[in-house]
Amino acid sequence: MQAKAVAKSVRIAPRKVRLVIDLIRGKNVGEAIATLKHTQRGASPVVEKLLNSAIANAEHNYEMNPEELVVSEAFVNEGVTLKRFRPRAQGRATQINKRTSHITVVLSEKKEG
Repeated sequence: MQAKAVAKSVRIAPRKVRLVIDLIRGKNVGEAIATLKHTQRGASPVVEKLLNSAIANAEHNYEMNPEELVVSEAFVNEGVTLKRFRPRAQGRATQINKRTSHITVVLSEKKEG
């Protein structure tokens, strides 16, 4: 049985979120939350909130035991890119890409054995 949570269009670039997601993949839920609390990255509060949501989904929807949950999958996909323009010298303008992320966390129960 698996429980998941998805956060769409989060205003953080995917490559920044991947650094945080890589830290928790494959860990126990308690260990993952502790890791996120002590990580000095802008994406860590967003990922922590998403992980708590996935835990609540597992508990409420699938009646899983929160102590036995493991982060089985965690990945980040690129969302919509907001395109903005910045004025430059000699009347030119350059494009600024403000990237968004779709973050997914999947939890499963610990395998016995």
